[in-house]
Amino acid sequence: MLGVELCGIKLDSPLISASGILDEHAESMIRLLDAGASAVTTKSIGNLERKGNENPVIAEVACGLLNGMGLPNPGIERFAGEMEIVKRKRANSVIIGSVFASSAEDFAILAKRMESYGASAVELNLSCPHAKGFGAEVGSDPQAVFDITKEVKKKVNIPVFVKLTPNVRSIVDLAKACEEANADGITAINTVRGMKIDVESFHPVLSCRIGGLSGPAIKPIGIRCVYEIVEEVDLPVIGVGGIVDGKDVIEYMAAGASAVGIGSGVYYRGLEIFGLVRREMEEFFREKKIGIEDIKGIAHRR
Repeated sequence: MLGVELCGIKLDSPLISASGILDEHAESMIRLLDAGASAVTTKSIGNLERKGNENPVIAEVACGLLNGMGLPNPGIERFAGEMEIVKRKRANSVIIGSVFASSAEDFAILAKRMESYGASAVELNLSCPHAKGFGAEVGSDPQAVFDITKEVKKKVNIPVFVKLTPNVRSIVDLAKACEEANADGITAINTVRGMKIDVESFHPVLSCRIGGLSGPAIKPIGIRCVYEIVEEVDLPVIGVGGIVDGKDVIEYMAAGASAVGIGSGVYYRGLEIFGLVRREMEEFFREKKIGIEDIKGIAHRR
């Protein structure tokens, strides 16, 4: 009832776990799969181990979470063992390997390593808003997006998704650069730049001062970005941002998303969110007497 196909990858539902949520270690990735995620996107992995920013790196705000993690990760060499465990225990699982770097050449090397580890697809993180020299600092320029995507596509045979930042004048310009570079799909969006100040000390709460806002507050931005991309670009889109329940997924799919990534929703509803959202979607379709293909992109036809 909820099955979809994404760039030739068959998924039993459109529900993918977004990068950065319980996805650095094999056992936590397996827990996500067991909870009902149809695919798991790994933590963004770089060439070398990175400790990330000093605490505090997370703050709760109205309708969302601010984070300034700074891309902590074990490095691509050590991550091989985690991928090996997942593939051994869940041989048919769909793992999307997320990578970050500061150059097209390094992105290509990392993507190729993820492919060799058994990743079903690779996601290029060109959108982290709080890691100097990486993420959105690289991915805000359409030419850089084109160059990086083109280089990765030369080196791998698995689908390449590009995760875009909303913190730009036009996310559609970035999406068009992806299409011109023959990307297989787009992930939209990453977090929105935000800040919180403690009114007792008057200091920024996050150690890096400015972080990324996620959660329900950014869903309207995510919906708008997916809608605009689908209007202008002929690539499948994974919609991410503020998904907490089944109707949130349906809204993203009505905007044209082919699948969705659930991230901070795990904070609000626990790992059970994947099963809960599946049931909520199934109930919606039964009540409306329609199927998942009936709603995909329907907002563009109204």
